[in-house]
Amino acid sequence: MSKLPGSAGVTLLGDKSLDFYRDPVSFYLLKLDKHGGRVFQSRLLNRPTVFICSVQATREMLCEKSHMFVKDPTDLMTSVYGETIVTTNGEEACLLRLSLSSLLTGRWLDSSRDYISSGDPQCVYSGIKRLGTEMVLGLFLNVRAEEQPELFQEITQLCTQHWHGLISAPVKVPLWSSGFSTALDARDRLMAIIKDKLENDQQGFVGCVRSLPLPHSSSASQHLLLFISALIPKALASLLTSFTLALAGNNQKETRQRARTNCGYLQAILLEVQRLWPPFIGGRRIAVQDSTLAGFHVPKGHTAVYISHGVHRDPEVFQQPDNFLPERWSGGNAGQEHLLCSFGGGPRNCIGSKLTHIVLKEVCLYLLENYHWCLDPPSQDLQYKWLPVSRPNNPPTVTFTKLDQSGSDRKDNNIGTKAEK
Repeated sequence: MSKLPGSAGVTLLGDKSLDFYRDPVSFYLLKLDKHGGRVFQSRLLNRPTVFICSVQATREMLCEKSHMFVKDPTDLMTSVYGETIVTTNGEEACLLRLSLSSLLTGRWLDSSRDYISSGDPQCVYSGIKRLGTEMVLGLFLNVRAEEQPELFQEITQLCTQHWHGLISAPVKVPLWSSGFSTALDARDRLMAIIKDKLENDQQGFVGCVRSLPLPHSSSASQHLLLFISALIPKALASLLTSFTLALAGNNQKETRQRARTNCGYLQAILLEVQRLWPPFIGGRRIAVQDSTLAGFHVPKGHTAVYISHGVHRDPEVFQQPDNFLPERWSGGNAGQEHLLCSFGGGPRNCIGSKLTHIVLKEVCLYLLENYHWCLDPPSQDLQYKWLPVSRPNNPPTVTFTKLDQSGSDRKDNNIGTKAEK
């Protein structure tokens, strides 16, 4: 058992939260270079924190030792979303997962295709975020933009306020944050709409969720709030924007053609996009007892944070870790997609990962079958920002060209779109 590299600092003076939230990737890269390893300690949110950029340590924390590293009951997610499958622990978390999993498979997943096929083929951040919002509100609340435009717009705005409040709070005192106060107000208004739906709508997902054996009377409404929040549309927009940029231009024409006719290769591309550009920076747990990760001692009470961007570039597992190589998933990394942690891992992995995968595959296949696209202008700054959701810091401009039935580019039908924040 080895001592953790680095220092947990002292109260307030040693806190590195501002450095981390300003640029989490630069933060961890500097620490890796300094300590020479992929596990180190520092101080985040004024708590001693273990930062993990290692596949082995992440798998230990999320899988084999998941009972030793639990969700933080004081996390801001609890304040904003209430007690949900994301924030609870122990038997209650298991019960919620068993109950809700039955609704996130089969016919509910198939129905999501209705919302994909009706969306505009604009695979850029703002357009895909709108598509994701239409899908989740239609799927989970039976609110469709074309049927109830005013209610749809109201919920969309409230979800955005709710999300922005959540991301405004980590380095502020919540009571002093106007964004956080706005988020709580938006949450209350969303909960009122959701409760009305639960009481009066017996169709679809919202009609079924209230009949589940959930632990609390408020569980159904709190989980619907989680499912319709801005989290899902932003994650989809992030991944689909990265997919669009990775396959843009004439130099990727053969890659697009191969993915169009080979579902296995398309799956490899989506895995590689997720590996290099995970939508969220990572996740955090609390050690409830003394433990070890990758041979390092982790004291009880320490926070443990895994950094997806770093884990996915662990050279012990991924050769040429910074290169876009879809072929790795049929070669040296075949069968290792479970090592990715974009959606968590182990018994507490994201319950909506299968839904997200179906949406990604459907939209990407639609684009591949119908469009050629390229950056316009060709030279753009594509440096990423990683918080709150990964995407290019400067909105990239992409031009789409409609393909004819033979698969050739049709020059008379261009769609210029911009990936907006």
